[in-house]
Order: sequence, then C-alpha cells, then structure tokens
Amino acid sequence: MTQSAKLTIRDLSFTYADGTQALRQINLEVRPNELFVLFGPSRSGKSTLLRLFNRLSDLQTRASRSGDIFLDGQDIFAKEVDIYNLRRRVSMVFAIPTPLPGSIYDNLVYGLLVSGIRDKATLDERAERALRQAALWDEVKDRLHASAFALSGGQKQRLCLARSLALEPEVVLLDNPTSGLDPISTAVVERSLYELKQQYTIIMVPHSVQQAARVADRTAFLLDGEVVEVGTQRQIFFNPKDKRTEDYVMGRFG
Repeated sequence: MTQSAKLTIRDLSFTYADGTQALRQINLEVRPNELFVLFGPSRSGKSTLLRLFNRLSDLQTRASRSGDIFLDGQDIFAKEVDIYNLRRRVSMVFAIPTPLPGSIYDNLVYGLLVSGIRDKATLDERAERALRQAALWDEVKDRLHASAFALSGGQKQRLCLARSLALEPEVVLLDNPTSGLDPISTAVVERSLYELKQQYTIIMVPHSVQQAARVADRTAFLLDGEVVEVGTQRQIFFNPKDKRTEDYVMGRFG
C-alpha cells in the first residue's frame, strides 16, 4: 500500500445476488487531490465500484464481496467503522439530481443539522462556501429560500454537489454527474471540478470518453468488471498500452 494513497483497492471482487459478477480482482490506488476517472462501456463495473467506496453496496442484499478497500490506510469494511461517518468523508453525487423538499438553503444545511450543527453563522458560512465551490452562488444568492425544485436541471445537479460539499467530505464520488445536462451546464460543472480537486479527492464516472479525456488527471479503463489499464490522461487517451483501450477510445466498440 503506497504511503500517499487516499484510497487503496486490493483484489476486490463483487457479485450481485443474481450471480452477476460485476467486479473481478480490482487493484487500484487513488491519490489525494486528484481527479480520477473510471471509464468503460456499459456494465463494465464502474458504478458498482464507485458505490463500494462508501459502502452503498451494503444496500445490495445477498451480494458477495471479497478483497479490501482502504481509506487513509483504514479498512472501510472493518466492524468498527462508523458507516455514517464514512459516508460523510466519502460522499456520493448521483447522475439524477434529487433535491430534498424545501428551499435551496434547507437542502444545503440538512446534513449539517442532522450531524448536530445548530449555530446559524456556521450554517450560513458552510452553505455559502459550498455554493461557491459548486459554481452556483452567483445564480441563487438572492433566492436561497426559494424552492429547490424551481431550479433548472443543471442548477439542481450543482445544488446536489454543493449539498455534499457542505459536509466537508474528503472524497467526492461523481456518478455521471452531467449525463442529463446541456453543453453549457456541463461546461460549468467541469470547470468547477478543476477548483474542487484542490481541496478534495474526486472519483468520477464520466458521461463519455470525450469527457473523461477532458477532465481526468489519471484514469482507469474497465471492461467486463476488470481493470484493463490505468494511467495518466495523456497516456491512456494518446498512447494506450492495451489494444482494447485503444479500440474503445477510438470508438471501435462500446
């Protein structure tokens, strides 16, 4: 296990209750403050792997797992691990934005209130900082108490990102965060990622190969539940070592 790794995955396999093996012997390391992209065709195991990082996989009844995931050297599957605290440290933003009922402000402070924070100044400060980090503050600062459901699709997606950031996680998991957005909203989200990785480790399943090539620091190509190749953005997209990676990047399958 590398000393500098934020997340370390060792010999990780995962099989769903119906017998579908989604992951096979995954070995990866994700470094602090990098934007690490998992890409590959549908049903290659990307989203399953993402959900394992904060144990959302626990919700899959009768599924089986072998192997290990370490966060800062600690086994996240150890009995003593507090799942709520793990999911605060490793937060997830899904493809379909799901604002909570209530105002924009209510969405931002909900998790903070649940965690016991009541000081109004602290709530206000965390809400504003999260909105700024998600590139949404200027668009909503004058209507924080309006319904979150009145936001556009792109704004809802950034609100869900801000809601996650308000909890001050260490790792942010993004599962196709721009899949339903128009090109302008997609560009806004992508620009915000460059700022966010200064403070967070980001692991992302992208909307397309093109997006992976635009945003990744390093990336892993997954195929049929296996890691085919891991490398920097330049190496994977301009000089892949594996013919399967080259074929997928060039659009020959998938």
